[in-house]
This record gives sequence, C-alpha cells and structure tokens, in this order.
Amino acid sequence: MNAQASIGLRENGFLFVLLVLINFFVGSMVGLERTVLPLLGEKEFGLASASAALSFIVSFGFSKALMNFFAGGIADRIGRKKVLLIGWGIGLFVPLLVMFAQSWTVILFANILLGMNQGLAWSMTVNMKVDLVKGNQRGLAIGFNEFAGYTGVASAAAASGYLASAYSLRPEPFYLGIGAVVIGFILSLFTKNTSVHLKTQAFMQAKTAIDESMSAAEVFKKTTWRDKTLSSISFAGLSTNLKDGMAWGLFPLFFATADLSVRQIGVIVALYPAAWGFFQLFTGLLSDRIGRKWLIAIGMWTQAAAIWWILLSHSYSLWIGGAVLLGLGTALVYPTLQASISDVAHPDWRASSMGVYRLWRDSGYAFGALLAGILADMLNVLWAIGLVALLPLAAGLTIAFRMKETLRK
Repeated sequence: MNAQASIGLRENGFLFVLLVLINFFVGSMVGLERTVLPLLGEKEFGLASASAALSFIVSFGFSKALMNFFAGGIADRIGRKKVLLIGWGIGLFVPLLVMFAQSWTVILFANILLGMNQGLAWSMTVNMKVDLVKGNQRGLAIGFNEFAGYTGVASAAAASGYLASAYSLRPEPFYLGIGAVVIGFILSLFTKNTSVHLKTQAFMQAKTAIDESMSAAEVFKKTTWRDKTLSSISFAGLSTNLKDGMAWGLFPLFFATADLSVRQIGVIVALYPAAWGFFQLFTGLLSDRIGRKWLIAIGMWTQAAAIWWILLSHSYSLWIGGAVLLGLGTALVYPTLQASISDVAHPDWRASSMGVYRLWRDSGYAFGALLAGILADMLNVLWAIGLVALLPLAAGLTIAFRMKETLRK
C-alpha cells in the first residue's frame, strides 16, 4: 500500500464540516416541495385524486432509489467528488422546471431529476463521511450528515410555506432552489475525494474469504434477504420512508381539511423534519455508545405511535407535538440503520451494500405515496394515514426478533 490517510473525525475535521454544510443544501432541495407541491397539484393543476396528487412523490422515490443503487458503483469508478458535482448539475433543472411547468407531467419529470440529484449528492456525503471516520464514530458521523440534511429540508419547507403564503405557490418559493444549487455546487468544488481514506480502512480491517468473493449480485442478495440483520435493516428503512412518503403527500391535505392556513401547515410540515434533523445529533452518537438494535426498534414503534397521535388529535398544539414526536422516532432509526450497515459490511463492499439498503429505503417514498393515494381514494385520508402506521410497527417487531446487535465494542 503506497499511501495511507489519517482516519478519524478530528483528523479530518475541515473536510467533515464542509460535507455537513453541503448536505444542508442537498436537503433543502427536497424541503422546497414538502409544503408547496401537494397544494400546487390540487389548486393549480386541479388534481382531485389523491393518487394523482401524490404521483410526484412516486416519481421522486423510484428515481432516488435507483440512483442510490448505482451511485456507489459509479463513485468507485470516477470518484465520489465527481458524482457529487454531477448530482448538483442535475439539481439545477428542478426548480426551473417546477417554476415554469404548464402540465403535471413536467412536475413529474422534475421530480425524477430531483430523485437523481438526491441519490447522487446525498449518497456521496454519507459515504464520504463514513470513509473519514473510525468504526466507533460512524453513528455520530451519519447523525451529523442527516442532521444537516433534514435541517435543510425543514428550513426550506418553512421558508417555502412563508413565501407561498406571502406571494404565491410559484415561482417565488423555488428561487430558493436555484440559490441552494449554486451554493452547494461551489462548496462541493472545495471537497476532495476520500478514496485514500477508504483504502486505508480496507487495509486496517481484516478481510474474509466471503469478502473476497462478494460480487454486486451477492451484495444485493445478502443485503436484501440472505443476511437476517441486513435484510431486517432494509425492511426498517423501507418502512420508515414509506411512512414519510405518506406524510409528505397526505399531511398537507389532512391539515388543509382542518382549515389551517398555508403558513400553519408549513410550520407543522417543517417541524417534523426539523425534529428529525435535530435529534440525530444525539441519536447517532448514542448508538455508538449503547448499540444499534434497540434504538431502531424503539424508533420504529415511536413513529407508529406518533402517526396515530396526529390522527386522533384535534388542535394545532397537539399536531405540533405529534410532528416533533414523529421526528424523534425517525431520528432514532435513520443514522442508526446506516451505521449498522457500515458495521456489518467490509469497506470493499460497504458502498454497494449501502446502495442496496438505500435502494429499498428510498423506494419506500414511492410505495408510501402509492399506498397512501390508493387508500385515500378507496377509503379516505384519515384511514390512509392510520393504516400506513402499521408498517413501522411491524418493522420494529422484525428488528426485535431478527436483527443482531452490530456495534463492535
């Protein structure tokens, strides 16, 4: 081995902080849509069907999931920094298309591009941080990454809700998106590839005969169903984002039927990812101290309970409390699931395994929007929200009975 890099959070502090900042702007691209787009579909494009109104989440979810799957392999060939910059290049078209769209088909295409942007850019910020840190710092590193991303989601959701209420649903909220792309791209120019750090980790960690023979197909099978721990993690990730796909699409419609203003809806919709982002500062670090398994199980059950809390509440203050609780439940699992993948997978196939996990996790957006839309059309919005909560409940039980603790003391 010709060159080794220093591994650790302190040793790579500047690059780590820069990647945290970049992911704030990556997350803000998604936040732009969380308040405005469901209302845009209903008010400007006249989408009466919930399934049609939520179709933009379906296009986003499947696009991001597929891009997550391929991002690791692409990065192995051309480097993580180039993939990050390509993600920003694609992201520039998203706010422009939404601002000037004359049909819902254009909105769907914009969300395919948004999924590609997120799959490339967010995946790289995660993988680069994991490359930089030690094994007992993974939860903390991913927690900081997700904190920044979902703080960006919350900030943009609140800001877009304010601009929509003060001006109109478009174009004003989407000026923020153009600014986010420009700033994110410029900051990304100052990053550097972490390939030397990755090689150093691979050199330091013992490799088994199984690791030597892990093809892409084997990694897919192992992460999806063959390994009880990895497959349980994948199911929990899918259930978490399935819930989020429902929340993204139906919560604005649910709160609108309660005669809340666009600004009030924006506050509730923003508080959920804000709490999600904030609590990850602590939950990732906590998982490095006490373990991963039970944080994930408790987090899944908390998500289910929070959804039912929101559904059964009838006041603005209680809905705010439910949004914060839902964010806490999601924060307990989000960095912990990815840290668990990193614990199990050898550095040589870690990015590929993470890509498979993120394929299933982010396909949850699409499945959640599809399921929620169908249930809302067949029954109503209240039933759709309540039934979707059964999935995180079931995922928590799966974690409790099938997953092994992955943190190595």
